[in-house]
Amino acid sequence: MNRLIQAAAFGISGIGAAISPAMADEWRLNNFLPETRPETAELEQFVEDVNGALAEGSEITLYSGGSLGLPNTDTLRFLPKGAVEMSLMWANYLGRDAPALSSVVVQGTIGSIEEFEKAIPTVRDIYEEEFADWGVSSVGYVAIPMLSVSVFCRDEPVRTLEDLKSKKLRVWARDQVETFTRLGVAAQIIPQEEMYVALKTGVVDCALYPALYAHTVSLQEVAKYASFLYPMASGPYVIGVATDKWDATDEATKAAITAAADDLWDRTNQYEDDFERELAAREKLGEEGVTWGEDFSDEDRALFVSSVTETWKMLAEEAGGNAPAYRERVLTALGR
Repeated sequence: MNRLIQAAAFGISGIGAAISPAMADEWRLNNFLPETRPETAELEQFVEDVNGALAEGSEITLYSGGSLGLPNTDTLRFLPKGAVEMSLMWANYLGRDAPALSSVVVQGTIGSIEEFEKAIPTVRDIYEEEFADWGVSSVGYVAIPMLSVSVFCRDEPVRTLEDLKSKKLRVWARDQVETFTRLGVAAQIIPQEEMYVALKTGVVDCALYPALYAHTVSLQEVAKYASFLYPMASGPYVIGVATDKWDATDEATKAAITAAADDLWDRTNQYEDDFERELAAREKLGEEGVTWGEDFSDEDRALFVSSVTETWKMLAEEAGGNAPAYRERVLTALGR
């Protein structure tokens, strides 16, 4: 029993062992996104705004690209324990610990900006409720653009679901694994920081990824063919703080963080230029050697959406608890 207690104590303390203790007036913001992502630039502005409003000697420091060594899938474990004061979170990465979160917005089920704008307030409410149950307060949000997801392949173009069945496909979330499995495609989750090597060495033949962000991971160096498959709306990133930490924070600091977070949301919650930026990204990738093929057909996209819809229902029922009710709330917001 003593050995078990010692092991448990070591495990808990080990979560923050790689991070030196912070000063009482320093808040560390863990950001798993690469420094090259546009969302990271927005977080840098958020930090600058907060620090400008805080008293001298107090500050938030941003650590990007997973530089603190904290896995994004473990956020609900390390954040309430105080490994960092603040962290970016994405619900779709947290399904292992909080299954209901992964079925709030299943990627591919919302296919237009108009629909997504209807759903966002409900999605934010659900996130706030669910994270509160884990001892985490949602203090800010970063909107994710309406993305166009393409299939990037290393050796030859793939433009049909039938051809994709003979390939090994990289995806980034379980709902995608389930969706493609229904379609007869072998899909596996590979983190984006490992995707480059996985494509280069042939662990996978193709990767699902938005052209808008392809340069941030140098995807054009290892994938020479690409074709658009489906539009994707995602629930926003959440900036979380342990609830006990937030409750103990002075009102001036809370006000500075809240005001900067409101500005952050207003800056990122804009979707009018998303498609133009997507086309510009494709053009730039084409100049660097990526051959853009024809889009997947309307028939293939219809099959994909049908599979996603089945996956969404299955994941909600499997998760149980609040998940089916969350799904119904989002469907109601969408008017379906």
